[in-house]
Amino acid sequence: MTRPSALLRLALAAAAAVVLSGCVSLLPKAKPVHLYRFGADAAAPADATTGSVGVLRANGSFQREAAGDRLLTVTDGKVAYVAETRWAAPAAALWDEAVAGAFDADPGPTRLIARGERGAPDYALRLDVRAFETRYDHGPKAAPTVVVRVRAVLTRNSDRSLVAEKIFEARAEAARNRVRAIVPAYDRAVAEVLDGLVAWTNAQVTPA
Repeated sequence: MTRPSALLRLALAAAAAVVLSGCVSLLPKAKPVHLYRFGADAAAPADATTGSVGVLRANGSFQREAAGDRLLTVTDGKVAYVAETRWAAPAAALWDEAVAGAFDADPGPTRLIARGERGAPDYALRLDVRAFETRYDHGPKAAPTVVVRVRAVLTRNSDRSLVAEKIFEARAEAARNRVRAIVPAYDRAVAEVLDGLVAWTNAQVTPA
């Protein structure tokens, strides 16, 4: 004779099996995640010249909430991420690639040197990304504005003295409240910040 408790355990196990089978059947219907990137146009041209002043790319920081592969949004002080959308790599990694590409593509005197790379840099450049986000300043349904803010600090390696520091900020309004319009706004904001950063760095360093 089967006890009531045993019957109850069998009923629960059967119910769990039904729930799990339902979950498995729903997985193929999940919406795909769309991947994007920024800064792809900053690649160095084939005839780019090599700078004469070595500048070490020092370790900097990146806005913690935006450093991963999700697009950060801010609406009335509330933060969220764009659903079903990712950067192709963490935003901090894509930013590093864009910075390197911008300096490689510029014919100025600065030659950016990464840690571990051979060379005797005269300067060190630290970049702290303070803001890298999509702001809905005019409501959650209006076209947002992409904000990129970076603090740059340039020091001299010989005596670790401060050469100069500056805040670079760019704001690019998206054409529509759609991901395909927001991503190009990131490209424009990043390009504007990097153009200013490269020109500023070239103006500060002194060729040997």
